[in-house]
Amino acid sequence: MRFSINVPNFGDFADARTVASVALAAEEAGWDALFLWDHVVHYKSRQWTFGDPWMLLTAAALATSRIRLGPMVTPVARRRPQQLARQVATLDNLSGGRVIFGAGLGGPIEDEYGSFGESTDPVVIAERLDEGLDLLERYWSGSPVTHSGRHYEVRDVTLLPTPVQRPRVPVWIAGYWPNRRPMRRAARWDGAIPLFASARYGHAPAAGEVRDLVGYVQEHRGDQVDRPFEVVVGGVSPTGAAESADLLGPLAEAGATWWDERRPIDDDIVRLAPVMRRIEQGPPSLH
Repeated sequence: MRFSINVPNFGDFADARTVASVALAAEEAGWDALFLWDHVVHYKSRQWTFGDPWMLLTAAALATSRIRLGPMVTPVARRRPQQLARQVATLDNLSGGRVIFGAGLGGPIEDEYGSFGESTDPVVIAERLDEGLDLLERYWSGSPVTHSGRHYEVRDVTLLPTPVQRPRVPVWIAGYWPNRRPMRRAARWDGAIPLFASARYGHAPAAGEVRDLVGYVQEHRGDQVDRPFEVVVGGVSPTGAAESADLLGPLAEAGATWWDERRPIDDDIVRLAPVMRRIEQGPPSLH
């Protein structure tokens, strides 16, 4: 199991220098990755201060040399695929091939889509997500792309440079379990970032639910079943070795391959101090 730190792109973390310091501290403390939210307003009534996730991740890449970096998650449907392909490829080149691309529908839909006059129909958003993901993969290939789809048109375009990682950066897909469709989508890519209806954000899921999800994804991997596939679960882990092993051990046995350290969504989630304290304590123990 690998271990990541997860922070929003608002509040204290809207500042690129702060995110760079968080990334460096995580690398020095032995964490494996830093993941960053990708929101424009989140719940707009809260009026938090936001930073652009790609600029924040650029600062993190420049401050580090080992840890993986990426969004968790980018709502592909509210991005132009060609611009997004450029941003990911640029960051992957800058970081020396350390990007993991987390993607999903995004939300809250009314605030993040409806506020800007975009469709709030989940079916339309899902269509744009799937079509956008397919375009991203083709753009990252470095080959000419021509495409006529329901939502996007492309006429003989080649985007260079390609990402450092070949054939492309890893793509992990988010979704709520037990909803099946997002996990069928994830099965076509490289990993799943499930949230669970039974466990609020920042709280670990039950091992049995993780086992069910992993089994379902494997059933839908088709001819890719032998390729590596990541399953990311998260929450707040205990700092004691025995307690963290009691929590994470069953999740790893159920098929989780990453533990994502993430705070519940409350006022503390926007504050740097508690996150830095947890980072400096180091990753949780499995033994």
